[in-house]
Amino acid sequence: MTRLNLFLLAVLIACALSVVTSQFNARKLYGELQKEDQVTRKLDVEWGQLQLEQSTWAMHSRIESEATAKLSMQLPAANRTQVILPQGQVVARPKLSPAD
Repeated sequence: MTRLNLFLLAVLIACALSVVTSQFNARKLYGELQKEDQVTRKLDVEWGQLQLEQSTWAMHSRIESEATAKLSMQLPAANRTQVILPQGQVVARPKLSPAD
């Protein structure tokens, strides 16, 4: 009977140690999860700021002003443009005079 009691005590101690180890690992992993959540939130904020910056840089008015100022570009006259439809058909425009 004494051997059985000692064996059961050893099993009980092993189980208790495994529970303590499991709880420690769970707490450690939870802490790492919290840190990764913080990193995720920071990256989400940065992503939003980058999208806002991209939309600012890609505004048509800004692109047009940069093209005019730095590249000396200008919009063509309305009679010198052609509209191409998605099917590949061209909208009929009046023929340009030789002076154009």
